[in-house]
Amino acid sequence: MFWKQKLVLFAVPKTGTTALETAARPFASTAILNPPGMKHVSVRRYHNNLSGFFEQRGSHPMESMAIMREPISWLDSWYRYRRRPQLSGRENSTEAISFEDFVTAWLEESPPAFANIGSQARFLRGEDTACGVTHLFRYDRLADAVTFLEGRIGETLTLPRSNISPKIPVHLSSKLETRLRAERSADFDLWDWLLQQKP
Repeated sequence: MFWKQKLVLFAVPKTGTTALETAARPFASTAILNPPGMKHVSVRRYHNNLSGFFEQRGSHPMESMAIMREPISWLDSWYRYRRRPQLSGRENSTEAISFEDFVTAWLEESPPAFANIGSQARFLRGEDTACGVTHLFRYDRLADAVTFLEGRIGETLTLPRSNISPKIPVHLSSKLETRLRAERSADFDLWDWLLQQKP
């Protein structure tokens, strides 16, 4: 949170925000780092539980920013991230699971631990809108978010490489992709809307 600049940066998991917040943290007024569930506080949770305190019950309104990743790429990144050796043998590891099985499990009403990763659309949803942040940036144009934040805080940022997922080939059948797009249309609709926005 950047108090003087009236800006909140939301950390959507697996969108490069860890690197962005690491670079910007020295210039922030406050940052929620732990517990992990609060580090990744959603837009709605912020407005319901924290905004009244930080925004002084409306007398210090804040704008907000976040980054979104193309939904299949986002799933791919989560899948590869949970295949890393540090998770071997744990219930949230995907080491013995195919990408297709991972996506299928994610579509379940109550996903198993390895596929329990939430949803970008759910994370970003406002009270009455599909997008609850003032400024939403594309992961594949991360430089736009960096430029915006640099301009807002008046500092140059150098992003470290962090939370890098192992590089492995993944495959998603056309049948499952069709099902994915139908059952998680909110994520794809928000991404399509973002693609139509001017940089």
